[in-house]
Amino acid sequence: MSKFIEKVSFVFRDSQLRRRILFVVLALVATRLLTTIPIPGIDPIKLASLFENSQFLGLLNLFSGGGLSNLSIVMLGVGPYITASIIMQLLTIMSPRLKAMYQEEGEAGRMKFAQYSRWITLPLALLQAFSFIVLFERQGIFTSLSTFELIQNALVITAGSLIFMWIGELISEFGIGNGTSLIISAGIIASLPQAISGSLAAYDPSQLPVYLGMLLLGLLIIYAVVFITEAERPIPVTYAKQVRGMKVYGGVSTYLPLRLNQAGVIPIIFALSILLFPQMILNFLNTSSNAIAQNIAEIGLSFLNNALLYNIAYFLLVFLFTYFYTAVTFDPNTISENLQKSGAFIPGVRPGQSTAEHLSKIVTRITLVGALFLGVIAVLPLILQASSGISSIAIGGTGLLIVISTVLDLSKKVDAQVSMREY
Repeated sequence: MSKFIEKVSFVFRDSQLRRRILFVVLALVATRLLTTIPIPGIDPIKLASLFENSQFLGLLNLFSGGGLSNLSIVMLGVGPYITASIIMQLLTIMSPRLKAMYQEEGEAGRMKFAQYSRWITLPLALLQAFSFIVLFERQGIFTSLSTFELIQNALVITAGSLIFMWIGELISEFGIGNGTSLIISAGIIASLPQAISGSLAAYDPSQLPVYLGMLLLGLLIIYAVVFITEAERPIPVTYAKQVRGMKVYGGVSTYLPLRLNQAGVIPIIFALSILLFPQMILNFLNTSSNAIAQNIAEIGLSFLNNALLYNIAYFLLVFLFTYFYTAVTFDPNTISENLQKSGAFIPGVRPGQSTAEHLSKIVTRITLVGALFLGVIAVLPLILQASSGISSIAIGGTGLLIVISTVLDLSKKVDAQVSMREY
């Protein structure tokens, strides 16, 4: 406890850290204010009724930072940017040039990679804005819109999404932590008072054991997420002795920490984005006057509305994205080359290709545990919702996972900033 108080006091004493934290706070306040500015011409009663009966819209509201629930000018949130990032990550598999740009060209390559993601965000935001406006208009949320009003609203919503993307990148650059994750987490936390008040209003004494069981399960999930996120597999590394003049360098033994879950919460966000995008398109087609489009939408929605098939697809996507993101961010060949150049080796393993294969084998094994854990945690709230009938569990479970991972990541980055200034 004394170390924590000492660290907090150090953060407030350091002027640069104070500025970074203040910038994050002000940026998140700005995002919350933007979510309160609604698009004109909506029917709030019909909108509230639509959200109460749609888990799909509730999950989308997570990515919008809470702006979708009142159809604000930033109703898309960081959703288009996340989808664009997924597309770019997938393209690294098919394009060796993009993979080299992301992994080998350093900071300049990553900046160019991020710029491509921004360019893709614009058409995706326009498409989603137009789809949502037409969808909500057909649901009676909007009054009849003229062509000019439709284009105007689509441009405003697209601009709002780009503003959120910009604020997220500013937080990552001038603040502390990942800006996109912080915006999503801020939206989830901001929705807690309303969710708690809604649960109290619908309180049923006969379901008290269910509520207590959910509370206990929530605490266990928090503990498990923290434990798995912090767990790591140490790989022993020894530096060879080098004689320079009259002095001997090296001969030090250390270790290379490999985290059990190196992907963090990214696979959950990726999987939800992949599942939600087709649902948005199918819901749009379902309101079409074309009979063929309606039939296609009904078939697709019947698959996605099947709880068993949805959970299986969700679990598999989370599992696969965990391996995919780990493979993109962790390159055993690069680490092997860096160890060899610095005169380091893993005891009992030959330097070079053998070291890369050894690291790859270990990462594959420990990622299996992390991927299974993330998959189970992702579908567990949905299973509990189906068994208990409490509709807020699924949204709360996914939100809980995102918030915990974001807080842990933020805590580590604050610790890194503090350690850097102490030295």
